[in-house]
Amino acid sequence: MYAIIKTGGKQYRVAQGQTLKVEKLAHAQGHHVDFDQILMVANGDDVKIGNPYLNSAKVTAEIVDHGRGEKISILKFKRRKHHMKRAGHRQDYTEIKIVSIEV
Repeated sequence: MYAIIKTGGKQYRVAQGQTLKVEKLAHAQGHHVDFDQILMVANGDDVKIGNPYLNSAKVTAEIVDHGRGEKISILKFKRRKHHMKRAGHRQDYTEIKIVSIEV
């Protein structure tokens, strides 16, 4: 059984027991979070698709950890103009573990 959820402006395919990194959530470590924006739930050949979301479905996850991703280097350069600008970015994330998928 798997589901497709939407969180942080992105869509994720999740299954029970799976661990994944999503955009930062404002909850403490060890807290349980319910995702209500479920786009699709599939259990073998039984597939339920929302329009746009399934109202009867719920995915529960436990927050495992908070962290920051790898640094991304940004370089802006214009030749012959004596212009070079450097910047960096590290995205915050929350690592979650899927506890249950309910339909």
